[in-house]
Amino acid sequence: MALYALLDYDSLQKYGITIEEFIQTAKGLKAKILQYRDKNSSLKEKKERIKKIRKLWKKTLIINDNPELLNYADGIHIGQEDLDELSKKHNISPYEVIDSLKTGKWEISDNNFAFSNSQKSPKKIVGLSTHNKEEILHANTLPLSYIGLGAYRPTNTKNTDNILGEKIIELITYSYHPVAVIGGVKIYDKIPSNFKVVGSDICKLTYSRLRKKRISKKKLKNL
Repeated sequence: MALYALLDYDSLQKYGITIEEFIQTAKGLKAKILQYRDKNSSLKEKKERIKKIRKLWKKTLIINDNPELLNYADGIHIGQEDLDELSKKHNISPYEVIDSLKTGKWEISDNNFAFSNSQKSPKKIVGLSTHNKEEILHANTLPLSYIGLGAYRPTNTKNTDNILGEKIIELITYSYHPVAVIGGVKIYDKIPSNFKVVGSDICKLTYSRLRKKRISKKKLKNL
């Protein structure tokens, strides 16, 4: 089971943590994958942050939700609503959406995201959020790289009406794809999945370490 670090920019701001500090902790925990999630910044701001992350993080980098930024990362993670929206917008099947993202058949620029018939070699990782058996079975029919499955616990970073808890152990067995457990996952949770996606818990650990350093420095100044 590998650690998949979720760099949620809103959480970093909440805890007063820089991108550099979060990534340093993720490296220390030997995370294999890092996902950049940012729900409120502009596309231009996101692009600049991804470029910054790229300089600091040499392993796999996934972006969340924004196909316009796919050229700057190793892959993308999308939700069920995102998949439906792309399918309807471009009048193609969910299978074709995933295949196009995965094989680079999208013509992508900062201001444009359009379907293309050009053929390129496979190069991108594509993950899809799932929440129940039905969504997992549908995901089995798509050419995904992995699925996210959750929420495992309640989390402050998203509205989570569907808490799976220990039910997740059985649900994992239905997936043909590698599974990344998402939602309220803690660093030291033991879950029989390929990946566990940890965000807030890494932030809490980072904040705790920074706080101890600040207290130590303050004590030294008072000596």
